[in-house]
Amino acid sequence: MTKVVIALSGGVDSSVAAALLKQQGYEVIGMMLRLWSEPGKEESNRCCTPDSMAQARRVAAKLDIPFYAVDAKDVFRKTVVQYFLDGYAAGGTPNPCLVCNRLIRWEFLLNHALALGADFMATGHYVRTQKAEGGKVKLLRAVDETKDQSYVLHVLTQEKLQRALFPIGDYPKTEIRKIAESFGLPTASRKDSQDLCFLAGEDYRDFLARNAPEINQPGEIVTRDGKVIGQHTGLANYTIGQRKGLNLSSPAPLYVITKHTTRNTLVVGAADELGSTELTARDVNWVSGEAPREPFRAEVKIRYTARPAWAEVTPLENGTRSTVRFEAPARDVTAGQAAVFYVGEEVLGGGIIV
Repeated sequence: MTKVVIALSGGVDSSVAAALLKQQGYEVIGMMLRLWSEPGKEESNRCCTPDSMAQARRVAAKLDIPFYAVDAKDVFRKTVVQYFLDGYAAGGTPNPCLVCNRLIRWEFLLNHALALGADFMATGHYVRTQKAEGGKVKLLRAVDETKDQSYVLHVLTQEKLQRALFPIGDYPKTEIRKIAESFGLPTASRKDSQDLCFLAGEDYRDFLARNAPEINQPGEIVTRDGKVIGQHTGLANYTIGQRKGLNLSSPAPLYVITKHTTRNTLVVGAADELGSTELTARDVNWVSGEAPREPFRAEVKIRYTARPAWAEVTPLENGTRSTVRFEAPARDVTAGQAAVFYVGEEVLGGGIIV
């Protein structure tokens, strides 16, 4: 019998994924990671509260599958949380979910799954895979576009995708809850968690203030021509495109255009100054394992919630970097987020915006 480890979170999506795998005849093992939380905030961590752990255990008991909890506190703190802190210190707006999926779920947890003799690892992500010619695996958007999580999974390599199963990618979210009810799963009505797990539901600025207070150095707010018009409280407290909270007096609305970390200045401007026609991405992962040899036209997402925009993508430096030239200016292009390339339903790859 084919053995699959399912990454359980105590939520409805991973629970249904486990139930579907069991129904399909796999030998299923539930596994949950204990992630790092700030001391005293263990009850609020979005991914692994004691309640979430208890829910995952109940699901495993209901499905009659083994369940293991794996301690990942140290590796999570050293990789994901530190990446988050370093990204803000460098003036960017990092997306730690990308690092978590690449190094925690699909390396640390996968290695534990393989050590148990598993053939595959599954998660409750809304994404699909498809076998292509030559045995390669394509990564595809989920059927439910409102829940699609292919953006954060563009980091997966062929080696990882050969081991990956995503049982719920073919279902709309509304159907997932009905399936959970049909299996009698205790998570059927459990609310979805949206925030970064280690923020424990609070504003990221408060987290930074406690864990990296040296980041928040006040400085000047300037226009593109260098005119000083105000003071900021620390570059990490602002995002590209932000309008509220600038505390500026101006006849027309002003928005954050960019940040200059070397000068510690926040550059603001009018709405028509927002938007970029070009970006560069580093550390590009090509899902197929091979970079395209020529520029190509694709839809590009610059944030998890952004609408895809048409652009020409040009691979550089053997594919490790790429330039993206948009057909129309794209708002809120932000260093630290990912640019992910799509052709139709297929994810070709992506990298970190610099």
